[in-house]
Amino acid sequence: MRQGSHSPIGVFDSGVGGLTVLKALMERLPHENTLYLGDTARVPYGTKSGEVVTRYSLKNAQFLLEKGIKLLVVACNTASAVALPALSAALSVPVLGVIAPGAQAALRRTRGGGVGVIGTPGTIRSGAYQRELQAADPKVQVKARACPLFVPLAEEGWTQGEVPALVAREYLADFAREGVDTLVLGCTHYPLLKDIIAQVVGPRVSLVDSAEATAEAVALLLEQTQGLAPPGGVPVHGYFVTDVPERFMEVGARFLGRPIASAEQVDLSF
Repeated sequence: MRQGSHSPIGVFDSGVGGLTVLKALMERLPHENTLYLGDTARVPYGTKSGEVVTRYSLKNAQFLLEKGIKLLVVACNTASAVALPALSAALSVPVLGVIAPGAQAALRRTRGGGVGVIGTPGTIRSGAYQRELQAADPKVQVKARACPLFVPLAEEGWTQGEVPALVAREYLADFAREGVDTLVLGCTHYPLLKDIIAQVVGPRVSLVDSAEATAEAVALLLEQTQGLAPPGGVPVHGYFVTDVPERFMEVGARFLGRPIASAEQVDLSF
């Protein structure tokens, strides 16, 4: 299918977390059509090998490409960490991940006191944020920590109150003490816990939402390539999943901040 300015932006993730990226895109680019694919049959990606994640990512991308997308956003930190080179080589449209925009936003924000990165064990273990930050600024001090319990808390809607506050304190209490002045939310689930995280690290630590940074990067790329959808008309947002659409619609509404009227189940099996 031929791409044009009216063509949709494609977004994929292993599940619902990438909907925070989609939400940021909708807010930053309200005239754009979008297509979202959640690979809910194979979630999570963080526990799988890089080879397998790359294979899944290529399959997801091909599905969206066949729908006529003009640009692909990899709204998954794990896939962004391991699959971007293969995706960029295989696709005929621009490909953006969530790691580089988040790292660049953190470097613009830091006051020289160091940058913290929190994410899933897979993302932190990959070292992708650490490499991106230090490649851009070799002098930056980076402190990274996996916060695995944040994902189930976000999906269950436990984003306020004593339970998430206790978990956040266990993970993050020492960040401010150790001189970090900027903290990257390196998982698409974590924006739902932004208020609790901010309370724990304190007002001197600036939070960087990779979803918002990615939306800005998409907007800049489309502006530079004259690919922005023209204003006017009602944008169309389509949702696809590989399993359990009912659960996706229920949980996903919390991440997207609006109801999801329908999600089509598709078969991407090999």
